Amino acid sequence: MAKSKKPKVSSNTIVLNKKARHDYFIEQTLEAGLSLEGWEVKSLRENKVQIKESYVILKNGEMFLFGAHISALQSASTHVTADATRTRKLLLNRLEINRLKEKIEQKGATVVPLKMYWKKGRVKLEIGVAKGKKSHDKRQDVKSRDWQRDKQRTLKEINK
Repeated sequence: MAKSKKPKVSSNTIVLNKKARHDYFIEQTLEAGLSLEGWEVKSLRENKVQIKESYVILKNGEMFLFGAHISALQSASTHVTADATRTRKLLLNRLEINRLKEKIEQKGATVVPLKMYWKKGRVKLEIGVAKGKKSHDKRQDVKSRDWQRDKQRTLKEINK
């Protein structure tokens, strides 16, 4: 009898927010825990989450993830009312919250979620202090990315 192998998971990443790195200059990153309900954790295991339009807010000295959409599974319990876009509390210590508060009070700074991932069986959220990019900054990023790609192609052809 042959043993079946479990499929290997290449990464612990649940979801990336690629739009955040495109729209903002990320000045500082920080890892935060996330307060979730049981049905939300099950949905995260099935990758039923979207953080593209979400952001982090400071309210009453606490940080919250606002606008993240975690879809409920069809097999979710019937006695739990699932709110897909509820505000979720971020688990940070007081020193980290105070540092983020100082950064947020600067003109043009905001806190955005960058990545959600598993770490030792717990869900972590990488958040970043960000400043908005102008459209010419975005065009410059595209130009430099294209140039790097063309340069790699040329080097690959030369080395053949």
